[in-house]
Amino acid sequence: MQFKIDENLPVEIANLLRDAGYDAKTVYDQQLTGVDDRALLNICKKENRILVTFDMDFSDIRTYPPQKEKGIIVLRVSNQSKQYVLKVFKRIMPLLKNEPLYQHLWIIEDARIRIRGNDK
Repeated sequence: MQFKIDENLPVEIANLLRDAGYDAKTVYDQQLTGVDDRALLNICKKENRILVTFDMDFSDIRTYPPQKEKGIIVLRVSNQSKQYVLKVFKRIMPLLKNEPLYQHLWIIEDARIRIRGNDK
C-alpha cells in the first residue's frame, strides 16, 4: 500500500508507515504544499496513494465519494499535538492490513474509527 501524508500532519506518520513496510510520501517530499484539495486527490489517484490528513473537507462524501477515490484517512482527534496524533495513528496501524482502504473513507476519532465505502 502507498500513502500520501498531508502537510497538516506530522511527517513522522510517514516514518511510522515506512517502518511498517509501507510506501509513504509527504506533500513536503514532493513540493506539493498549498495544492488545492481536488488537485491533491487527483495526484493521489495518479500515484495510487491513500491520502492521510486532518482536513475535514475530505470527510464530505458528497464532494469526495469514497468509491471514486483511492482512499482517504481523516484524523479527527481532540488533541492535535504531535505526540497524541502519533499515539492515535500507532493504534490504528494494525487495522491497515485487515480493513479495506482502497475506495474507502476512514474517519479516525479518539475512541473509534468509522469506515465508509461500498461495503460499509
